[in-house]
Amino acid sequence: MRVEIWSDIACPWCYVGKARFERALADFPHREAVEVVHRSFELDPHRAKGDTTPVLTMLERKYGMSQAQAEAAEEGVGAQAGAEGLTYRTRGRDHGNTFDMHRLLHFAKAAGADRQDALIAALYRANFAEEQSVFDDDERLVALAAEAGLDPEAARAVLADPAAYADDVRADEREAAELGANGVPFFVLDRKYGVSGAQPAEVFEQALEQAWGSRSPLTVLGGGDGAGATGGQDAEACGPDGCAVPQA
Repeated sequence: MRVEIWSDIACPWCYVGKARFERALADFPHREAVEVVHRSFELDPHRAKGDTTPVLTMLERKYGMSQAQAEAAEEGVGAQAGAEGLTYRTRGRDHGNTFDMHRLLHFAKAAGADRQDALIAALYRANFAEEQSVFDDDERLVALAAEAGLDPEAARAVLADPAAYADDVRADEREAAELGANGVPFFVLDRKYGVSGAQPAEVFEQALEQAWGSRSPLTVLGGGDGAGATGGQDAEACGPDGCAVPQA
């Protein structure tokens, strides 16, 4: 069974959702038969490379928040990340264009699903848990690619060529639109079921069991934002208008 995950490195709920999905997958009895593929989705595709903004400033501008409200929102996300065992820096992070990261993820996919998963984990950790930005230095991305087991010179060549894997990124984004995904994270299980947002691990467990045992058209579980949505409450996600902000 294949699980495809549309996500963006700049999306905090993708970071949290990946951890929740992996918790469910670890307990799935057919784990060894599940292939996980990461797909591209840019939250801010029109932002120019090198145009970075502090996350708190971005929240203030996008949502009309005060500084105190933006700080509280980050604390709320950080608390949910911490509950999943993730480190989440609530101060000092920045926000920028992720297109090159998605190109590198397709480069990693060509080397194997394990390499792609290792790279996306490294990118999430670097963006949400570490001080050094992933948006302002290609050499930072090269180092993360090497950490994921990829050849650093080949990764550097990908970054130097704006056309490398660009079509793959755009194809993923078109396919997301065709599937009705207008926010991330968005999980598609064997092209039978979709799970929208950073749902609890229990929702992912249910989806894995249903996808394994049925042959239904794509049905979105636990949210109302995707095609063929079924009942259930919405979970936190990020879309073109921004990320869900925890309410105090």
